[in-house]
Amino acid sequence: MTTLLLSDIHLPNQPSPLRDAFARFLAGPARAAETVYILGDLFEYWIGDDVGRREYGPEFAALRALGDSGVRVRFMHGNRDFLVGKDFAAATGVELLPDPLRLEMAGVPTLLSHGDIFCTDDHAYQRWRRFSRNPLAQAIYHRLPESMRLRVAGTARAGSENKPSMIMDVNDTAVRAAFIRYDVRRIIHGHTHRPAEHAYEVDGRPRERIVLADWRPRHREYLICDANSWRRQIFDPTA
Repeated sequence: MTTLLLSDIHLPNQPSPLRDAFARFLAGPARAAETVYILGDLFEYWIGDDVGRREYGPEFAALRALGDSGVRVRFMHGNRDFLVGKDFAAATGVELLPDPLRLEMAGVPTLLSHGDIFCTDDHAYQRWRRFSRNPLAQAIYHRLPESMRLRVAGTARAGSENKPSMIMDVNDTAVRAAFIRYDVRRIIHGHTHRPAEHAYEVDGRPRERIVLADWRPRHREYLICDANSWRRQIFDPTA
């Protein structure tokens, strides 16, 4: 019973090798999994399901086909696509998840997250995150013309650039608090684009944090978890 996890694909709304590779992933390795978790930022930006369906029609169809093949597909919002909504879920068959999500994965108590909730040193972003997740703010945003929604999204993306690298990574205290609060031995997340494995000792117990890799035109990676172990896997769409 294999689980695949990936994040930070950042699919653009224009033709791209990333989009081609993702389509091949859904039609290839993903078909052999029991469950596929997409932990946020599948899309470079998302200004609403109405526009998303028009711009990402092939991805809608490919996700639906994967689900129809018997694979459970579960999606967690990222900081770029937190407006993915119920219409997307209905059209693709993808299950929308809360962030974070605690579950047993191969017998290991595990916490899944996009990861931005742990970047608590970026105070301005955390304020924006709380505001942008407010249902009233989202309802007002969805009523704006498409051009204005694009402008707001562009401003938000620009605001995330040129920040000190140290505040773009997770906060150690926040991570340790999450291990205790959710009583887990493992945390898996993306967002930081800093794939690595981190060992911890919290309350006298060993813990681990696995950071998923972001996808790039020449490097596409996902995580495989089964009953015995986990491992990183490079996906070569030309193989």
